Amino acid sequence: MSVAVSCPRCGGSVRPPDLMHPESRCLSCGPVPPLHVPAHIGAEIVASVVERIAADLDPPGRPGVPLWCPWPLPTGWTLTGVAYAGDDRTGVRATAVACAGPAPLGGGPADVVFVAEEPGVGLGTRLAGTVGPDPGPELVEALSDPGPRHPEHHSTAKIKVAGHPTPLWPVTSSADRSAYAGEARGMWLHAIAWPASAGHLLAEDVVLHDLTEWTPPELVYGAPSPYLQGRA
Repeated sequence: MSVAVSCPRCGGSVRPPDLMHPESRCLSCGPVPPLHVPAHIGAEIVASVVERIAADLDPPGRPGVPLWCPWPLPTGWTLTGVAYAGDDRTGVRATAVACAGPAPLGGGPADVVFVAEEPGVGLGTRLAGTVGPDPGPELVEALSDPGPRHPEHHSTAKIKVAGHPTPLWPVTSSADRSAYAGEARGMWLHAIAWPASAGHLLAEDVVLHDLTEWTPPELVYGAPSPYLQGRA
């Protein structure tokens, strides 16, 4: 399986641990859990990432970093990528699932990436096109003043995560996308959509399911996500 390894915060190259440095590190960001992105997607790729996450669980069965995927997938949508950030030293500290399909308002294709991460990883904010490791300051502002942060951002998204209603708030993003952030299972949950209007998908009945608990055999796979592959 071909896998690209990069920094979750900036997308730059990551040096593995050596005699002088016990941790993986980015020349720009310092010590980081390296982001692993398989070049292809399919049932066997998802299974390998699920197995990698499960390998960190001691004792087996305790909660790990979830691999959030819309299920059922919206009509016409496919799973286009999975990724995880971590190494043998840190364990898995973040995951990402990419999906693509028809834009909810028409006008072409759309892509959405869902990120689950521990504090400080920085993958969600990097995909949103902003700086900083976490959306905490953005959410404090959103909770006190819930107005739009982006010309095409929308009101708070209310999705279901593992069966529980979960709010996501709009946060600052680059102009070509929209981004939402919230919390699920004690970790940050990000949803980043391209183009910006694709954020309307989160106004529909989206239910996120953790693929580490069960991977539906009916999942449909599409072409690898360019956003996980480094375009974002």
